[in-house]
Amino acid sequence: MRFFLVILAVLFSFYSCNTSNSINKIDVSNTTVNFDVKRFDVDFYTSKKENLKELKETYPYFFPEEISDSLSISKMKNKEELELFNETQLFYKDINPLKRQLTSLFKHVKYYNPKFEAPNVVTMLTNIDYDSRVIYADSLLIISLDVYLGKNHRFYNDYPTYIKANNTKNHIIVDVANEIIKRQVLPSRERSFIAKMINEGKKMYLLDFYLPNISDIEKIGYQEDKFMWIKENEEQIWAYFIEKKLLFSTDTKLNKRFIEVAPFSKFYMGQDNLSPGRAGVWLGWQIVRSYMQQNDVSLQELLEINELDLYKKSKYKPRK
Repeated sequence: MRFFLVILAVLFSFYSCNTSNSINKIDVSNTTVNFDVKRFDVDFYTSKKENLKELKETYPYFFPEEISDSLSISKMKNKEELELFNETQLFYKDINPLKRQLTSLFKHVKYYNPKFEAPNVVTMLTNIDYDSRVIYADSLLIISLDVYLGKNHRFYNDYPTYIKANNTKNHIIVDVANEIIKRQVLPSRERSFIAKMINEGKKMYLLDFYLPNISDIEKIGYQEDKFMWIKENEEQIWAYFIEKKLLFSTDTKLNKRFIEVAPFSKFYMGQDNLSPGRAGVWLGWQIVRSYMQQNDVSLQELLEINELDLYKKSKYKPRK
């Protein structure tokens, strides 16, 4: 584990130097993107000691000085890691389907952001570190394939249901898009709960355009029963936020209750466990959608508008 923690530290250092919505579908056939896909996972776990020098030259960012050659060689031969690699290969020996998805995503991002340059992609294994599923650092995109073996895979038996629900092949492209969007939507300067909701809603709205063929349930990452619950209870959630005077509250505890990834949202009511986490993100998404229906603005203008101004002009009414 220390091996990967060091790698991630280096990468973060590098970082700093239902149905799809047809209205969002555009023709990107004339949009050109160029990127490579390298299989560090394959190259590493099929290498021998004598190939280490070549491997380090190909992937220098995975071999900082803190990583000794002996540690790298030990990992190549580790039985548990080889088992993980062999299992991952059953799902991802051929990654052409993933490359096609990435190509479509990158083309859509570039269509709306002409200065966007598609990053080169590297696949790897992180010993199922779901907090590091995808790492994006401008010209480099790292994807941890061992986190996407299917929600019912035996390797995930001890993981919480709300976490492993998104350990699927279909969710890779959503996680990749989210990492790109994090670089485009800056944190809100406003401290109110409604501003944070709308800031997250902006990110979700970009998913609508970057991934027009992906369903809402996949984009938000809910299980089906949780997705149906939040759709059916949107009006009640909004009423709760108003009744409890939460919209303009600056209480940071609301982040964990309604914004951050969690097994359920915390209304402090008897049936909280039926709800999905991130209820505030869902409502923020609907508010932004309402705003864009009411106002003729571009995606770039959407990102620049103040969240409170957006809320006032959204004319949002929760579905009943």
